[in-house]
Amino acid sequence: MKLNHPALVELLQRAYSAEKAAAFAYIGHAASLRNPVARAAVKQIEDDEWGHRRNVLVIMQQYGIPISRFYEIKFHVIGRVISASCHVIGWFMPYFFAGKLESGNVCEYFVMMKYFHSLGIKEHDGILYEMGIKEKEHEVYFLEQIKESKWLPYFEKVFSWGKTHRANDVDLENQLPVETSNQYCKTFKAHEVEAANRQAKGES
Repeated sequence: MKLNHPALVELLQRAYSAEKAAAFAYIGHAASLRNPVARAAVKQIEDDEWGHRRNVLVIMQQYGIPISRFYEIKFHVIGRVISASCHVIGWFMPYFFAGKLESGNVCEYFVMMKYFHSLGIKEHDGILYEMGIKEKEHEVYFLEQIKESKWLPYFEKVFSWGKTHRANDVDLENQLPVETSNQYCKTFKAHEVEAANRQAKGES
């Protein structure tokens, strides 16, 4: 079965490659940490990202979606550069930018779910939900490490992520079940999602 949804195909391809960049970044991040507990925590997050990459690939293969060579090269380079930079930019920024990245990644998986639903496909809800929630757990972990830093208010003001700014509306303390999780991320690129779904359905 081929997916008649260009935006979904592109999002899957980008997510597959971006997970590699994230994993590479966490390799450098973990290596830059002296605390063995912190190093193990970041290593676990790296392992999670490799797992997400495998999961996305399974979905892509089911629909005959090719891996994007462009995204693979682009995110390979980005991941390696970030990995190396973790050794020279101090302890705060790797945590901050990892948290900001994970905050945006949360909604990507819930948007994928919405795209699939527009095609009448719900079989991937469980794994997409699991990955979206896991990305939220990552975001919470990274924020927890820097929440008392004097630098956080300044970075939050400039980059719109921190204690009061998020790129998603998922609350782990009041987590919705899979069945109603399409309520998440309603305002995340809402116009783009609506337009992409209309295009997939052949509507003007």
